[in-house]
Amino acid sequence: MAVYYIGSYDILKMEEFQNYPPKVLALIPKYGGEVLASDIKAVSLEGEAKTLNAVIRFPSMEAALNCYNDPEYQEKIKPIRINSTTNCTMVLVHEYKP
Repeated sequence: MAVYYIGSYDILKMEEFQNYPPKVLALIPKYGGEVLASDIKAVSLEGEAKTLNAVIRFPSMEAALNCYNDPEYQEKIKPIRINSTTNCTMVLVHEYKP
């Protein structure tokens, strides 16, 4: 069953953060992931939107977790995000199939 990564966070250091997207976008396809949405101009209907909001579809929970736990992500890519953002929320949500 497909899983959707939903991530949102506030960007503190845009210049440093700009190194993050190309690296993570190169890794996602390795695990069958597909970016469905990514926006720094989200419209908030309720509450406050964070600076960046993204939705990525993975073919399975295992694929999503493997991507997140990939050594390249953990050791080289994630530190860029951690050092340039705050208020991070990341969740994995199973696809709804009635």
